[in-house]
This record gives sequence, structure tokens and C-alpha cells, in this order.
Amino acid sequence: MDFLAAHWLDITTTALGLAYILLEYKASVWMWVVGFVMQSLGIVLYYQKGLYADCGMEFYYLAMTVYGFIAWMRHKQKAADLPIRHMPKKLAFMWIGLAVAIWAAIYFLLSRFTNSNVPVADAFTTALSIVGIWALARKYLEQWFVWIVVDVVTCALYFYKDIPFKASLYGLYVIIAVFGYFKWKKMMEIKNYKFSIF
Repeated sequence: MDFLAAHWLDITTTALGLAYILLEYKASVWMWVVGFVMQSLGIVLYYQKGLYADCGMEFYYLAMTVYGFIAWMRHKQKAADLPIRHMPKKLAFMWIGLAVAIWAAIYFLLSRFTNSNVPVADAFTTALSIVGIWALARKYLEQWFVWIVVDVVTCALYFYKDIPFKASLYGLYVIIAVFGYFKWKKMMEIKNYKFSIF
């Protein structure tokens, strides 16, 4: 019982995270609703564990969750889902540069103004996640590549920070993200094929 009491936030956000990734895999708009609850609880969890960049990131996630839900629902109301598409190369290079700049800025803040003992990894996953959640909200296929990298690093980081359930979840996320990429790619090709024959 003591273990469950100590890890209830970890367990709850892990269960919500599993529901979230399965809904993302299916490209379901309801992932945004589940994500909102998960991220709200994540703020408390990450603050308690000293993952300050992750904690701050959850506020950005909350805003992007609302944005993503509205963007996806707007297209549903027009009787057409927001299409899965490739991220334009020009945009990709811009976002890579932005992610590096954000990584450096967050690392500086964590190393100078907090007692974080994992500023490099915490800043890295946060910077990439900023790009990833935006790409997801725009329904870019390449968002899966971002999440694969984030999930591998986060899995190791969370085991180190004694968040075992979420760490295991991120290990599972890596596998689901690989399958998710091929699932979305197939969905995109089928939709493009349907459009091309009319």
C-alpha cells in the first residue's frame, strides 16, 4: 500500500498515457481530451520529482492540447478530417534550429536557476517535445520520428528519476511510435489514393 500511495500519480498518468498513445495511433481526436487530464496531473508529478523543464512543458502541452483539439474538430465539422501530410522541408529545418535554440535556453535556465541534476536530458526532451506536439497538432507524419527520439531518452531519464511506471510506458511508446509511423503512412497513402481516382 505504501508503494501505491507513493506512486499513485505515476500509475495514473501512465494509464492515461497508454490511452493517449493508442488514440494517437488511431489518429483519434479524443486523444486531446485524455492528454489534457494526463498533462494536468503531470504538472504535479514532475514538480515533485524535480523535473522542472518537464513540469513547465506540461503547461505548453495544455495549450497545444486545446489548439490541437480545436484544429482537428474544425475539420471534422467540415465533414473532412485534417489530412495527414508530410512536413515541408523548409519548415523542418526551421523547427530543428528552433529546437536546438530552445534546448540551449532551457539547459541554461535549469543549470543556473534550479537544483536539477539532469539539466541536459530534461532540456533535450522538453525542446524536442515542443516541436513534436506542434507537428502532431498539424498532423505531420514526421512527428513520429520526433517522438521516437524523445521516448528513448525519456525512458532512461525516468528510470533514473525513480518514475518506473512512466519510464516503462515510454519504453512501450518507442514501439508504438514505430508502428504509429507506418499506420499513419498507410492512412495517408489510402486517403491520397482515394482522392486521385476521382
